Amino acid sequence: MDIHENILSAIGHTPLVKLNKLVGPNDATVLVKCEFMNPGASIKDRMALYIIEKAEREGKLKPGGTIVENTSGNTGMGVALAAAVKGYKCIFTMPDKMSLEKINRLKALGAQVVVTPTNVPAEDPRSYYETAKRIHRETPGAFMLNQYHNPDNIEAHYKITGPEIYEQTEGKVDYFVSGLGTGGTMSGAGKYLKEKVPGLKNVGVDPVGSVYEGYFKTGKLSTPHVYKVEGIGEDMLCGAMDFKVVDDVRQVDDKQCFVAARRLAREEGIFAGGSAGAAVHVAVQLAKEVGKGKTIVVVLPDSGMVYISKFHSDEWMRDNGFLEEKGAGTVRDILGDKRGEVRTARKGDRVDLVVEQMRQHGISQMPVLTPEGQAVGMIHEYDLLNSLVANKARFSDSIDAIVAPLQGVVSPDTSLNRLREIFAQDNVAVVKEGEKIIGILTKIDLIDHLHRNAA
Repeated sequence: MDIHENILSAIGHTPLVKLNKLVGPNDATVLVKCEFMNPGASIKDRMALYIIEKAEREGKLKPGGTIVENTSGNTGMGVALAAAVKGYKCIFTMPDKMSLEKINRLKALGAQVVVTPTNVPAEDPRSYYETAKRIHRETPGAFMLNQYHNPDNIEAHYKITGPEIYEQTEGKVDYFVSGLGTGGTMSGAGKYLKEKVPGLKNVGVDPVGSVYEGYFKTGKLSTPHVYKVEGIGEDMLCGAMDFKVVDDVRQVDDKQCFVAARRLAREEGIFAGGSAGAAVHVAVQLAKEVGKGKTIVVVLPDSGMVYISKFHSDEWMRDNGFLEEKGAGTVRDILGDKRGEVRTARKGDRVDLVVEQMRQHGISQMPVLTPEGQAVGMIHEYDLLNSLVANKARFSDSIDAIVAPLQGVVSPDTSLNRLREIFAQDNVAVVKEGEKIIGILTKIDLIDHLHRNAA
């Protein structure tokens, strides 16, 4: 008889499913790892159980104890399942952008949930990180998973998730695509797969507004901005994120995440969350780039069930500007003749040559590309001036040390309302189509467009 002793032994061994409609006949094969089929409906079940059982063995978590953790919901669910079976109390902190379904299902498992503001820095005492630390300090005998900085997060995926994918594919995998949140999945599973499969490439996925993509490409932290997709991206560097195993990081915006997740449901019958949509959006792009004969494995971290009131709702999508009303404008409408006229610099260019380009073309910022043409950041007139005045750079030096992370990134399908929000945070909007920059828009471009339409 095939019987599980309790629900915890049902964690793992989730299926790999081939995508058929989101990829074309000449594209690479895309296999999605359906982690929403874990008992707690997410990949976090694996890590939560692994860390809890290791803490039990090491005497850090004792019978009847209290587990405290900051969570976007999924780690909390994995912890709450284990706590229910093992008899622990749970206290979770969650940012207020998380869906009500996520909060209520934790309460249904007997957990206490403390909701904190989203739009505050990680180090702010009100943040869900710092609030969890305070509760941990104030609760006698409490144990905190510390998923964002705990190396056991990486170890869990190195020992469990990575080997599982390797066995399922029989090692026939060329790319591993995963969203970057705490970083544990990529750092653990990605490391294992790179060790086992020569030539495998790990591609991380990061939402616009998070700090990972900019840090990976420039070594500098960008200013984080609020975004709506949940369970992916960070406003700080996490100790569980090992960039040494990552070959590339690609950005996605909210709309791309949500549209891809909705297409997964409606065209493939796979009901997954927004972070899954983010990873699939990048994987589908990658499949077109690398072509037939390659295999891409993509992690789908959680279920669409907890987002029914959000992006799986047409009304919510419309209210938040992700389903455009007829006649509503997008960035594509503004681009017009500006498409293809982007002046760029290259990594390694000398400061004096870049300054001359800016002067000659009357611009105050330029995207910086790799020799292969991939955008890695932006060189700003203001940063050039500061570096030269402070004697941190000379005109004969390379610009590389002055390059800043890309900010204000939008796609051609970004709504004009969202573009207005971008301008409130950044001076310009950088329009990317895939990995290529196809335009840079300023406030006056939007004003000109509105003026033409009005006329």
